[in-house]
Amino acid sequence: MRRLIAIVTVSGMTLLGLVAFGGFARATYPGRNGSIAFGMDVGTGFQLYTVRPNGHELRQITDLKGDAVVPDWSLDGRRIVFEYDHRNGCSINLINADGSGMVDLTGQRSGCEQNPSFTPDGNRVVFVVQRCDGCVERISSMGLHGHDRRAITTTPPGLHAIDPNVSPDGTTLAFVAQKPNERAALDLVDTDGTDLRQIVPFSFRLGTRYDWAPDGQRLVFTTNGFETSNVATVRPDGTDLTYLTNSRSPDVSFGGAAYSPDGQWIVFRLVDQGESAYFRMRPDGGAMHLIVDLPQAVQNPGGVDWGPAA
Repeated sequence: MRRLIAIVTVSGMTLLGLVAFGGFARATYPGRNGSIAFGMDVGTGFQLYTVRPNGHELRQITDLKGDAVVPDWSLDGRRIVFEYDHRNGCSINLINADGSGMVDLTGQRSGCEQNPSFTPDGNRVVFVVQRCDGCVERISSMGLHGHDRRAITTTPPGLHAIDPNVSPDGTTLAFVAQKPNERAALDLVDTDGTDLRQIVPFSFRLGTRYDWAPDGQRLVFTTNGFETSNVATVRPDGTDLTYLTNSRSPDVSFGGAAYSPDGQWIVFRLVDQGESAYFRMRPDGGAMHLIVDLPQAVQNPGGVDWGPAA
């Protein structure tokens, strides 16, 4: 663990205007800090876990046949929406924070529904849907009972949409656009489906999880370059791209960065030569603290989100 801490140093490196494609501004919405949720596979498939920011009270809250991944907290800190990958496909489920009361929002619908997150008002869920009628992929939204489904945008040809999240002011949808070669960029589109634009290009090879700051002024993401991986933030117009870590080791990878509800911390996953852990740091990259060690065999936990206090 000393090695993990040593390699995560603040670089102070700012790329002013390097990614300036224009445009407006998984969101963490404002609130008091609660527990952190993440997916982890210890040999029986990915299950959801929660832990306090100080590393206490680590709890497994699902025990499903399949994989429970990419959790997202409700605004009141009482429920989590997540993707459930099972033998019949993938569906979107709601569960109480203690693991009780699971509800399937996909039901008997065909195709695959994945990567859910709550809207800022807490009344809807945005998600990616894939249907086999022409293999069309769309970002859509639905009510909390799986009804009132509305298409927002169709994924551009040749790209796969991952992790759609609405900005805290409700005007903008962000998502990771991934090419078949696994290069990924960060795109924004207005919530009415207009004005699609890119704010971080494919050359940065984004990780599949990112997050809006609670005030909507920045987005945090991880890069997976050919040689190095790091944590960075950017403004919603693509300017002021700033690295928070300065790892130069090809053996190190970062993932799953997310803001705390009070905006004062960023949680992220760090993997180094099989040793894996979650840390938190300030939004400027300082004051890094270990939250929890993960079992050595866990290489790619299934997403992370920092919830508000219930």
